[in-house]
Amino acid sequence: MSPGAAIAGEIRDRIRALKSATTPSVRRLRRHYTRSLAQSPPSIVRAVARELLRTPGWTTRLVAYELLAGHREAFASLRERDVVAMGRGLSDWGSVDLFGVTVSGPAWRMGLVSDRTVQRWAKSSDRWQRRLALVSTVALNSRARGGSGDMRRTLPVCRGLVADREDMVVKAMSWALREAVKRDAAAVRQFISKHEGHLAPRVLREVRSKLLTGRKS
Repeated sequence: MSPGAAIAGEIRDRIRALKSATTPSVRRLRRHYTRSLAQSPPSIVRAVARELLRTPGWTTRLVAYELLAGHREAFASLRERDVVAMGRGLSDWGSVDLFGVTVSGPAWRMGLVSDRTVQRWAKSSDRWQRRLALVSTVALNSRARGGSGDMRRTLPVCRGLVADREDMVVKAMSWALREAVKRDAAAVRQFISKHEGHLAPRVLREVRSKLLTGRKS
């Protein structure tokens, strides 16, 4: 058994042994492995993440994504095909959002994922891939996620989805634009004015509230 597979197996066993697998309890376990793998080669951390992602469920996804994000060299060594592969098959908002703000968004910001790939997600027939495109913009603009603001890449993704009425996409649009407000309120104000006739009422209401009051509602 390879070192990566052995460590992943140990993590899976420890997750199963938790009395209650809550986000805080799983994150405590993940922090332990982030520390223990801090000096490990990037290849080992990537291998652990790959093995964990072969097990269905949000707990192993959370650990896999956050282990990668917490190991700078391993994350920087990701290739676009690695990120695309990890994003396939996501089918719930929790997994999409975790992946978007933890892996795909930061990878896009760092140039590990191309604009073309994110635009391909935005044009997908799969609502979760379209949501992923929008959520990925959050990492460009959220200070907490390491973003410094990037309207050049954020607004084209939003523009391509202004008429989408899928609920999960509408909510992600609102989130993406509200996060962008913190970086360039004037650009967002101009964007919603230009696309007012196409954007969902929820998006207009929440983004305008953010512009006026600093709050979602």
